[in-house]
Amino acid sequence: MDTILFAGFAIIYILLFLWALILVKNSDSASAAFLLPVIAGLIYDNGILAAGRFIGEGHTLEHLNYARFWIHAFFTPLLVLYSWITLKQAGIEWARKGWLKTIAFLLTAGLIMLELFTEVFGLKLKPQWEYNVLSYSSAETESGPPIMVLVVSVVLLVSSIMVWREQKWFWFFAGSFIMIIGSAIKLPIESAAAVNAFELILLLSLTATVHFQKRTISS
Repeated sequence: MDTILFAGFAIIYILLFLWALILVKNSDSASAAFLLPVIAGLIYDNGILAAGRFIGEGHTLEHLNYARFWIHAFFTPLLVLYSWITLKQAGIEWARKGWLKTIAFLLTAGLIMLELFTEVFGLKLKPQWEYNVLSYSSAETESGPPIMVLVVSVVLLVSSIMVWREQKWFWFFAGSFIMIIGSAIKLPIESAAAVNAFELILLLSLTATVHFQKRTISS
């Protein structure tokens, strides 16, 4: 069942990527531009998870899974820049200040380096079967979500609250909140795809936010 779910997620992300690409083309939206690599990474991530059992154990699947960790490290922190742009487009005056732009770029770069040094460099992978899905995961015991993910989640949540207050747009907050709650609570269901479902809800809300702000600015 999880194989079908991951394949379905990958297809939905492809459609979401096309939507974000249209938003970039039609409005030159910087926030959508920062979303594109994140969505592309999730297409790859879910696609590899769906295809793992068909590729089979071996160096090929191991290398394909290793790339998932690199993509996650470089692309996920871009959501900090997405958050900064949404604050600017919400008309929040202090978000237009040069110092915040500097902080946003430095934080993004810092989170990329943190993820590389704490999660990617020296990473050893082992094959793992879970709910009929074959992947390669870290050979070390994970003690919780990486610091990078926690920081990005907090940035998204805080930004979404500000956008909600300024533009009365609730769905950015809803997606961010659902993602945090969904990651923190272990659901009593026999599936490893639950967290990926919450990621999809988040990315849907982020893309919808770009669309909403585009309409608001053009109206």
